[in-house]
Amino acid sequence: MEIIGFVAAILTTAAFLPQVYKTWKTKDVSGLSLPMLAIFFVGVLGWLIYGVLKESPSMIFANSITIISSFLLLFFKIKYQKN
Repeated sequence: MEIIGFVAAILTTAAFLPQVYKTWKTKDVSGLSLPMLAIFFVGVLGWLIYGVLKESPSMIFANSITIISSFLLLFFKIKYQKN
């Protein structure tokens, strides 16, 4: 069962990384919603905590990477947002 979790973790985490890279390179955050990013970050943090409590390596792995990625997007949105 854990192998299915790792495959899903790799796919969902990898799907998020191109957006982080594109935002970092272009500094264009106009298409990103600050409330969505904040809610997503808190949700991923919840999943990470849940994974730690369940001692699920796949959940811990995926959500550790995704929490960093979502934090970066949130940071970029705040830093590069035009007022």
